[in-house]
Amino acid sequence: MAIRARENVIGAWAFLFGIILAIVGGFVATFIAGGKQTLTQGILGLLSVLGLVVGYFVAEKDVKTFLFASVSLVIVSFAGLQGGVLSAAILGVVNVNKLITNVLGALMFLFVPATIVVALKMVFSIAKSWWF
Repeated sequence: MAIRARENVIGAWAFLFGIILAIVGGFVATFIAGGKQTLTQGILGLLSVLGLVVGYFVAEKDVKTFLFASVSLVIVSFAGLQGGVLSAAILGVVNVNKLITNVLGALMFLFVPATIVVALKMVFSIAKSWWF
C-alpha cells in the first residue's frame, strides 16, 4: 500500500476543481449559449483565484516540474488561441473551434496565476539562499 503525502491536498483539490470548471465552462459557453458567448467574468475570476491557490500550495520539491509543465501548457494554449493552425485544421466546424478556444482560454486563466506564484516563490527561494 502506497503512502500518500498530505502536504498539498488543498492545492490538489483546487487544481482538480479548476480543471473541471474550465472544461465544463467551455462546453457550457459553447453549446448552451449557442457559441455566441464566452465564459462569464465570474467563472474566469474563480479560475484565477483557484490558480493562485494552486500556485501557493505547490511543494518546493515539485517547483521545477510544475513550472516546466505549466509554462508549456500556457505557451501551447496561447498558440491554440491564436488559431492559425487550429482554424486551418478544423475548417468549417465553428462549434469545435469555439469550444477549444473557450477551454484553452479558461485553462490559461487557471495556469497563468499559478505559474506566476510558483515562479515568484522560486525567485524568493533563490534570493534567500544568496543572502542567508
